[in-house]
Amino acid sequence: MNGNGVVRRADGAIEVNGALTFETVPQFFAGSGDWLDGGPEALTVDLKNVTRVDSAGVALMLEWRERARAAGRELRFANLPEQVRHIIRVSGLDSAFV
Repeated sequence: MNGNGVVRRADGAIEVNGALTFETVPQFFAGSGDWLDGGPEALTVDLKNVTRVDSAGVALMLEWRERARAAGRELRFANLPEQVRHIIRVSGLDSAFV
């Protein structure tokens, strides 16, 4: 792996590692069905180890949230990097991440 990836922690949370950018979004999207379509429990996606984010990464986060909803799951994001918060704020997406 090139430093970008997803790990399911013992507490059930999903830990995202590396860059969430235009270049890496396809890789993250391709593997997300494995953990998004699981059981009905709420799911936490921890972004504390995300090193870089662009608008494609934020779009992927919105897609994850929609896919989780479609599967009947609640999805929460933890430890949003300031870069993500900034993109959300300037894009007017605050309500999508409440």
